Amino acid sequence: MTTGSQWCLSASGKQKGGLPDTRTCEALMLFWEKTKTSDREYLPMGGSLKMIEETVKLAYGEDSDLIKDKRIAAVQALSGTGACRLFADFQKRFCPDSQIYIPVPTWSNHHNIWRDAHVPQRTYHYYHPESRGLDFSALIDDIKNAPNGSFFLLHACAHNPTGVDPTEEQWREISYQFKVKGHLAFFDMAYQGFASGDTERDAKSIRIFLEDGHLIGCAQSYAKNMGLYGQRVGCLSVVCEDEKQAIAVKSQLQQLARPMYSNPPVHGALVVSTILDDPDLKKLWLKEVKGMADRIIGMRTALRENLEKLGSPLSWEHITKQIGMFCFSGMTPEQVDRLTSEFHIYLTRNGRISMAGITTGNVGYLANAIHEVTKST
Repeated sequence: MTTGSQWCLSASGKQKGGLPDTRTCEALMLFWEKTKTSDREYLPMGGSLKMIEETVKLAYGEDSDLIKDKRIAAVQALSGTGACRLFADFQKRFCPDSQIYIPVPTWSNHHNIWRDAHVPQRTYHYYHPESRGLDFSALIDDIKNAPNGSFFLLHACAHNPTGVDPTEEQWREISYQFKVKGHLAFFDMAYQGFASGDTERDAKSIRIFLEDGHLIGCAQSYAKNMGLYGQRVGCLSVVCEDEKQAIAVKSQLQQLARPMYSNPPVHGALVVSTILDDPDLKKLWLKEVKGMADRIIGMRTALRENLEKLGSPLSWEHITKQIGMFCFSGMTPEQVDRLTSEFHIYLTRNGRISMAGITTGNVGYLANAIHEVTKST
């Protein structure tokens, strides 16, 4: 995003006004509002059943046997943060002596969420600073060394902040090691569709765990992939042994939600359910998500090519190897400070760049600025 000569590459880079199909849906709902006042009523504690129904299909698959067998306990939550917090409270209530393993690094709010739920935290290796890729061997060692039956927080796709995801083969090895140790995986899937442009492909990590028979938890959000940042629309789902257990788990999730926020907001849930329940709107939405992901991928290529053309002595291969909305550039806090003070470019001091904030109009300037602050490294 740009404001005058100041460029902000630290946030989401979201489109003003939301996605086109979202705006179309909201226009239809406005008419619906005026005639039926449909979004003036409370939702149940568990939220919109239609929104939940369509959302779990995105995570688990349209033809999932888990859905058919009613083995998934799911409730609407206050976006991804709310879904994570609800699960953290569920974990604390029913596994009071458990802890959560969180990757290094992770989205900073993950630590706050489990801290405030009074769940002890441990960390596991994830990012390898020297290669600017995945520290896979150390990750596997941490999985093996964790006590049997430990809880692990996993980023389903487009890891935030690094943009580094395991390969399919690596996900299969991770799933296998979880099975050996009896660990429970909780997936935070905030960027489905934004990693590859394909919502099915971006759910591959989850599908691999399901193929191997894991009982998982999953947080989903529509802040990014539908542009519903302020509507706080999300979903928490937990895979259970059978339908009876799923009913019991859902009941407990609702009981946790009741004193926390009573019931979730209706407007955003109606937007989501209207889009996903209509084949034409869903097709349009999926097309737009792919278009946005492809644009981000294109900006990664452009940034790397510009840096290489400038004769940078450093390797910028990691820019195109990483995936999703963010690039973990590898710049030091001091180099980031120079970007801000000398070039009026703003990003987080850990070097994370929001790729959504880069355009064909500013990528050259950004590359030149990065080159200037890193060429003497």
